[in-house]
Amino acid sequence: MLEFIRAIIAEYQAYIGLIILAFLFTGFIMERFPAAVVAILGACAFLFLGIIDSDAMFGVFSNTAPITIGAMFILSGALLRTGAIDAVAGFIIRRAKKNPRLAVAEMFLGGFVASAFMNNTPVVVVMIPIILRLARVTGISAKKLLIPLSFICILGGSTTLIGTSTNLIVDSVARDSGLDGFGIFDITPYGLAAALAGTIVMISFSSWLLPKDDIGLDFKNDDEATFLTELEVRNASNDIGKRLGDVTALKRPKIRVTAVKCDNKFIRHELEDYILKAGDKVVVQLDITELLSFRSSGDFKIGIIRKGDAGAMGEALVEATVAPNHPAIGNRLIDIPFLSNLNVRILGLTRYRNLPRSDLPNARIHAADRLIVTGSNSDINAMYENPNLFGVGNTKAQAFRRDRAPIAIGALILVVALSAMAILPLAVAAILAVGAILFARCIDAEEAWSSIDGNVLVLVFAMLAVGVGLEKAGSVGLIVDTITPFLAQLPPWALIGAVYIFSVILTEMVTNNAVAIIVTPIAIALAVDLNVPPESLVIAVMFAASASFATPIGYQTNTLVYAAGNYRFTDFFKAGIPLTIGVGFTTCMMIALLH
Repeated sequence: MLEFIRAIIAEYQAYIGLIILAFLFTGFIMERFPAAVVAILGACAFLFLGIIDSDAMFGVFSNTAPITIGAMFILSGALLRTGAIDAVAGFIIRRAKKNPRLAVAEMFLGGFVASAFMNNTPVVVVMIPIILRLARVTGISAKKLLIPLSFICILGGSTTLIGTSTNLIVDSVARDSGLDGFGIFDITPYGLAAALAGTIVMISFSSWLLPKDDIGLDFKNDDEATFLTELEVRNASNDIGKRLGDVTALKRPKIRVTAVKCDNKFIRHELEDYILKAGDKVVVQLDITELLSFRSSGDFKIGIIRKGDAGAMGEALVEATVAPNHPAIGNRLIDIPFLSNLNVRILGLTRYRNLPRSDLPNARIHAADRLIVTGSNSDINAMYENPNLFGVGNTKAQAFRRDRAPIAIGALILVVALSAMAILPLAVAAILAVGAILFARCIDAEEAWSSIDGNVLVLVFAMLAVGVGLEKAGSVGLIVDTITPFLAQLPPWALIGAVYIFSVILTEMVTNNAVAIIVTPIAIALAVDLNVPPESLVIAVMFAASASFATPIGYQTNTLVYAAGNYRFTDFFKAGIPLTIGVGFTTCMMIALLH
């Protein structure tokens, strides 16, 4: 009986492969399970049915594409950790006050360029709160900025081989199929043409295709993690004698100076022209990352302390929340008992949507105030036993490592240069760069591993196994043999268009990486049968698999702004269809002209 079943499977395995593929697409569309889980189940089906053996299954782990993708995730994480992206954003936010519309254009240009050289998903994650703040500064509806942000980053990621994981996957599948593969900038002419067409479409149609209101957007959420603190100018500070407006450390986008305290007097107006002196205390509001970054400042002391001064650079750092029954509620923060009993320093205070308007020492304590405290391990351990504090524990936030930003930027530049000049393969250059930034401590090992999107890597490995299964089952050949007669009479430009349209429709319905792995070998086999350059169809698949503009589920960046902007599903449809047509037409024409 078992032999009979094996014979049936062997005879009809090409059709069985198509059935598995149909179930995969159905699973992707229904979203009952994560895409990675659906892909694993598909790979297991091929393995269980004996269409692929264990050697073929585990052979996909030798593919360099997922390794390169993981390395690029880590390099992107290092750029975030060192504050390189934050510095660019801060420059643009400052310019927004002088020329709002130019600042918006610069922000989108920055996102476009960044997405070309680092994974575009973390770029969008970082830029969403900046875009919300930019919307408030410029008076432009945030809903008119968030969808274009995603679209611009998708287009930016399509201009180089390393801009998106999809490009790396298509290149890897093409190499496995016997093609030469692509260099980092081989697809740049097509990407720039597509980006130009997309920009023209967005400028032409965005005013009436994108929603104008900000209903559903709670901008106050952007300030929930804002801390109040004060910075005392050290006697040896390099900023003594400078205008406050010229102090680089205070010009970043997530820092707002509210007052300067000099000789127990508050100065709240014309702050930019104030000349700093030793001992001045600058009252600021900032996020926790910037707060922690000031711990290592040689120009400022941060926070308040009463007993001694050892707590200024304490090795331990915790968050603590004031209990509702705390006896000090209503009193000044400087009078909270543990400051007198322990050698600790309070770095900052945050309160849900209602920061104190005073300076940090004179802030009146409320129940549920959250404090960031540093000190020696022994003193911090004593806080755990304080019955008037709850939630005492290590903070997950990390300070920027701005002094290592040049190393992270240099590592990325070297990856691009070494690969572009064919000195090293891209995967090798990326791995060496990861080693360099880990050695230089641009990012810690635990942070590096957590910056890798495990879902993406699992999905890629599983879909590579599915692709091997479809090849071995003969399903790819069956598809090609079926559609070749219908496409045989088409001119090359129309064939490119047909492959592009087929790929982009699938991309809007299922995950783009799955489409890239499945459609690329079909396109290559089709090109061989019809005697056209395989590279032209592969490039069409590469761009179509990333050109997901019409739905919020086809690409990760769309999903991010979909949630952040409280959009409706139809908002993407209305804005994305014209862009899909414009970008698709331009891309196909460029491929036809250059091949």
